[in-house]
Amino acid sequence: MSPMATEPTQWQARLRESGHRLTPQRELVLAAVQTLGHATPDEVYAEVRTHSDAINLSTVYRTLELLDELGLIHHAHLSDRAPTYHSTSGHEHSHLVCRGCRKVISVERSDMEAALGPLAEREGFEPDYGHLAVFGTCRDCARDDA
Repeated sequence: MSPMATEPTQWQARLRESGHRLTPQRELVLAAVQTLGHATPDEVYAEVRTHSDAINLSTVYRTLELLDELGLIHHAHLSDRAPTYHSTSGHEHSHLVCRGCRKVISVERSDMEAALGPLAEREGFEPDYGHLAVFGTCRDCARDDA
């Protein structure tokens, strides 16, 4: 479950460059985010607690903020509750969120750029695709309403 096994140089280098130490707690939190895909701080905390009792919820929150600041993870607001975190080690993506069933659909950056590009260019705006969430109704829920 070690994030260092998949990206040793990025993980260690970003921490060192920013003057932070590699701690077991930081490694556990990053590994939990990578394992869970999209996760709230409470979900990350529950995952981390399966591996160590030596971490508390406030440490998880602080670590998530630091890892987000360093660009090792991103957060998006996929509900009206806590932010949802996901790893940046894969592909940058946006989210389509169904208000009915709460399904989250990951959308490739290239697809979002194709959809928003002309509008962004016209307005002179650079979207932050990794934080983008579009709310609506998924195909299954729309079918159920018909």
